[in-house]
Amino acid sequence: MRYNPDVLFRSTAPYYARYRSGYPPELFQHLGTRFSLDGTQQALDLGCGTGQIALPLAAYVGRVLAIDPESGMLTEGQRLAEDRDIDNIDWIVGDSYRLSELDLPDLTLVTIGAAFHWMDRSTVLQDLDRLVLPTGAVVITSGGMLETQTPPPWNDIITAIRTKYLGPARRAGSTTYSHPAEGHTDVLRRSPFSHVQTVEWNWTLERDLDSLIGLQFSYSFSAPAQFDSGEQRAAFERDLRDALTEQFPSRTFPESVHTEALIATRL
Repeated sequence: MRYNPDVLFRSTAPYYARYRSGYPPELFQHLGTRFSLDGTQQALDLGCGTGQIALPLAAYVGRVLAIDPESGMLTEGQRLAEDRDIDNIDWIVGDSYRLSELDLPDLTLVTIGAAFHWMDRSTVLQDLDRLVLPTGAVVITSGGMLETQTPPPWNDIITAIRTKYLGPARRAGSTTYSHPAEGHTDVLRRSPFSHVQTVEWNWTLERDLDSLIGLQFSYSFSAPAQFDSGEQRAAFERDLRDALTEQFPSRTFPESVHTEALIATRL
C-alpha cells in the first residue's frame, strides 16, 4: 500500500522533536568504525523526521542530506541543529517516491530510521543502488520494545483511551495502517544490498508523565491532526493524565528500549 507521505506526520513535529527517544551513541560509533567515517563522506538520512539520526551522524561525516516530506519536521530539525552549532546538514523537503528529482550526490551511507515501513521498500532500494558508492551501505534502524518482552503496564491504558477517541483502527494520515507482511531483512536480502548484518543495543529510558503523554502526539495514529477538534484532543490528554496518574502515582515510566540496525551492503 502506498501512503501519502505529505500527511502522515502533519502536526506532530514539535512532539516528535521533544519526545522521541532517538538512538544510542553506540550506534553512531559503530557506523563510524565500520565505514571508516572521517568527516569527509556524504550521507543521506531518508525520512529524517526532526533529526534523530541526522544530528548525531553529522559529527562523523562531511555532509548529511536530511530529507523528509513534512516541512514542519525539517523546521524543528534545523532549529535543533542551530541550538547545537551543527552546520553540515542540508534539510530538504522530499520523499522516497521522488528521489530521482532531487539531484543527489554519490553517497557513502544511507540511513532510514522509523520510516522504512512507510515506503515502497523494494523500489527505494533500487533507486539507492544508483546513488550509493560500491563500498557504501544502507542502514535501517529501529527502536522499540523487544518482541519477546511484555508491553509496559501502561500500554493497555493508553490503547484503551486512544481507541475511545480515535477508534480501534491504527490511523495513518487520511487512511489506516497495515503492517507489511514481509520483514525488512527479507526485503533487503532480495535487493542490491543483499548482505545484511544485524547489530543490536538494549538501553533504559525513564519518562515522566508529561513525556509519556507528549510522545502520543508524535505518532501518526494519534497526531493532533487526527482529532476532530482542539477540545477533543484536550479531553483525550486529560483522560490520559487522570488514568495514568491513578494507576502510577509515582508518575515515572521506565522503559526498556531495544535498538536494532540492519547494515546492508552489496558484499
